[in-house]
Amino acid sequence: MSDYITFALPKGRIMQDSMELFAKIGITCPEMEKGSRKLVFENHETKFRFMAVRATDVPTYVEYGCADLGVVGKDTLMEQGKDLYEPLDLNFGYCRMVVAEPKALSQEDDPANWSNIRVATKYPNVTERYFAAKGIQVELIKLYGSIELAPLVGLSERIVDLVSTGATLKENGMVEVETIAEITSRLIVNRASLKTKHQRIIQIIEGLEKVIAETPTLSK
Repeated sequence: MSDYITFALPKGRIMQDSMELFAKIGITCPEMEKGSRKLVFENHETKFRFMAVRATDVPTYVEYGCADLGVVGKDTLMEQGKDLYEPLDLNFGYCRMVVAEPKALSQEDDPANWSNIRVATKYPNVTERYFAAKGIQVELIKLYGSIELAPLVGLSERIVDLVSTGATLKENGMVEVETIAEITSRLIVNRASLKTKHQRIIQIIEGLEKVIAETPTLSK
């Protein structure tokens, strides 16, 4: 399989968006269109292979060389800090990473006065760095499920989470206080693969770059 180019793609909407984008430069996999539950798909004619993995695992598969390229949200890259080449913003999967708190608290709260706070989040590394840069001590509570639940039951007063429309925050009586980062999906590349399969990978990057530049409506 050394002559194959392997992609690690998150299951779900991002995989669908990725394959639609790849198709614009001739990268397709008919096997994926059959609704199979397989985790590895191949196009033997063009020598492309696609792995369906959990989003948070994409950087690991790419870093260790099981995949040559991958697509993953910038939030995951910020949190994990893997040693990867990140050549392209793919301009889809847009959302924001924000600090949020209950609406009732925000009416009398001033973030400028924060000194020691407790925050629930899926992103402890990003959160710690963000508040450390502001000189704010933070007690972090790592959660994996619905972060909005934490303030509702008194686990923490504030959260750091991803929002798209903000509807979930609103439904749970919360408001955005600060934006940490704007998030989109990124193309990532294994550094060794970039050397050993340089020509094919650069061709993919340049092809995608051209498509993205010509299709500004892909963003947000």
